[in-house]
Amino acid sequence: MHSSRRRFALCSVALVIVGLVACSEVADPPSPAPSPPPSSARPLAPADGPDRARELLAEVTVVERRPDVPGYDRSCSPGDGCVFGTEWSDATDAPLSRNGCDTRNDVLARDLTDVRFSRRSPDCDVTGGTLADPYTGREMDYATEGSQIHVDHLFPLAAAWDLGAAGWTPERRERFANDVDLELLAVEGSANLSKGDSTPASWLPPRKAFRCTYVTAYLEVAHAYDLAITEADVRVIEPVLTKSC
Repeated sequence: MHSSRRRFALCSVALVIVGLVACSEVADPPSPAPSPPPSSARPLAPADGPDRARELLAEVTVVERRPDVPGYDRSCSPGDGCVFGTEWSDATDAPLSRNGCDTRNDVLARDLTDVRFSRRSPDCDVTGGTLADPYTGREMDYATEGSQIHVDHLFPLAAAWDLGAAGWTPERRERFANDVDLELLAVEGSANLSKGDSTPASWLPPRKAFRCTYVTAYLEVAHAYDLAITEADVRVIEPVLTKSC
């Protein structure tokens, strides 16, 4: 009799333990999927079209020609000038800065579609996605063509140096170089290389349908940072606003 009761008690305890384990497994929620990094909400195309561009054109400073200001040095190697700070720094006061992700990856996460991230850094390092290049119209696969996708400074850094940035504080130059809202765009690399440090006077995107957006965005940068444009820039921009906007 006592032995039978003891076996019943042990079975009851075992059932309770199993039940607790089962309840615990049901109650534990699944681990949430990692969230993608925040990205700029600024639309690629200017909302106000040619009217906004003409307004900006009337307000920006226009100079006769681009001066050649000494001292520009993008390199940050020991002994170099590093005048716009460390490339793609996350330690500035630019939009999205200090979010734990470098500026290049912030721009890629915003401009690519179907973005995929590294398992080791699921909130930052872009490993895949598709770019619809605004400069050429070409569609690019980041997984196979990532090295050919550049992040372009709409207002080139060397041109900015000559047209006003040489007189800024280092902190303002670093913000400018990492401003994802106004200054940066993911583009096809060969188009970016052909642009170099050119202003609109000597370079426009090969894709004509994007030229209105491009010159308007260029003027937005010039206006926001009080950078000058040249008379030659104006002579190119004005027909774009008439024909392409």
